[in-house]
Amino acid sequence: MVEYPKNVRERFHGTPEQLVAGVVGEPPRRWQAIVIEEYDPGWADRFAAAASRLAALLGDRVSAIEHVGSTSVPGLAAKPIIDIDLLLADTADESAYLPALEGIGYRLVLREPWWYGHRMLVSGEADVNLHVWPKDAPEPVRHRLFRDWLRTHPDDRDLYAEAKRRLARDTVDRPGDYSLAKNDVIDQIYGRIFAAAG
Repeated sequence: MVEYPKNVRERFHGTPEQLVAGVVGEPPRRWQAIVIEEYDPGWADRFAAAASRLAALLGDRVSAIEHVGSTSVPGLAAKPIIDIDLLLADTADESAYLPALEGIGYRLVLREPWWYGHRMLVSGEADVNLHVWPKDAPEPVRHRLFRDWLRTHPDDRDLYAEAKRRLARDTVDRPGDYSLAKNDVIDQIYGRIFAAAG
């Protein structure tokens, strides 16, 4: 039995107003449409290449680099964008990491101090979402739990895939609503994850 703290067990739901407030600069064009593709084994290689570059660039400032999101789950349909959780000591000190990341083509698009200090950058091609978190933030723990559960529970993986396809169709005229529309199915799956943990 695993006992997770309350801030891991209870998922943070951002509001549409917070999502807008956190945007820095011009949103990526990829945010204007949701495209769900069949799983591509090459996504793991894309993560490995990006992670290696990040580790070499930031060195001992890095606490962890994790492949998260749907592209990290074999067999799961996904947007073809690699999500990476980069854990650092302090995300508020942007001078310690932002210039280096910008130097290799990343661009800051979200600054969300109310969400455990989250920052998000996109690669120059906008095919990597780099989520920067403080090393003790609960959200990356949740990301790993969700990823690992879907890797080992094909019924929930398929349920999630079907929901994503349906919601991509349902929000085709409102792509900004897609992420929040997934909350119900994500919360159902987290309910099973934490129930199984005891």
